Amino acid sequence: MRKLITLMFIFFLTTSCAKRIHKAVNNAKYSAYEAVGFEKRDLFKREVSNVKEDQEDTGEAFKDALTRLKEIYNVDGGDLEKQHSKLKDSLDDAKEEAAELSARIRKVDEVANDLFEEWSEEISEIKTSDLRSKSTKQLTQTKRRYRELEEQLNRSEKKMAPVLAKLNDQVLFLKHNLNAKAIGGLKEEQGKIQADIKSLINEVNESTRQAEAFIETL
Repeated sequence: MRKLITLMFIFFLTTSCAKRIHKAVNNAKYSAYEAVGFEKRDLFKREVSNVKEDQEDTGEAFKDALTRLKEIYNVDGGDLEKQHSKLKDSLDDAKEEAAELSARIRKVDEVANDLFEEWSEEISEIKTSDLRSKSTKQLTQTKRRYRELEEQLNRSEKKMAPVLAKLNDQVLFLKHNLNAKAIGGLKEEQGKIQADIKSLINEVNESTRQAEAFIETL
């Protein structure tokens, strides 16, 4: 029991220390931006714009993978190795874009939370009740709109890993079975994965649309 308590105490100290370090690093980063005229609000808008652009790039990568997948199933006879190589390249691009998008979503969420925390603290400093009320209302509305965007971003992100896994399975299987007969036997399976990719692309497009609409409100 004593060891357990000691371990829990060490864990608490380590976690607490890590949080303090993270906050100190963030504060230093924001201070550096503010020194050159960039407030958290400016950074937030920029990060949402970056998310929108990364969504567009990710959507294009999955569209390309879908095109390559269709091509390999439509090849009659030769060029299977060439088509497989193109599909593999498209899969790698989609993996890279998906990873970058996930990192970007984490980043924009961090900036959003930091902005909302600062905004809330500054509202308490406003002495004029009418202005304080207006700022509180604006913060509430901004947080609500962002949470809606965040939910959509997370929905599209969650769909990426399963689709990438299925695409990866297809690439590996086809690598070992580059012949028309084997490919022909996968028509039902490839129909399912094409539907999954199309569904993901729709989610990504919706995320892009919502990000663009959200930017207009800032």
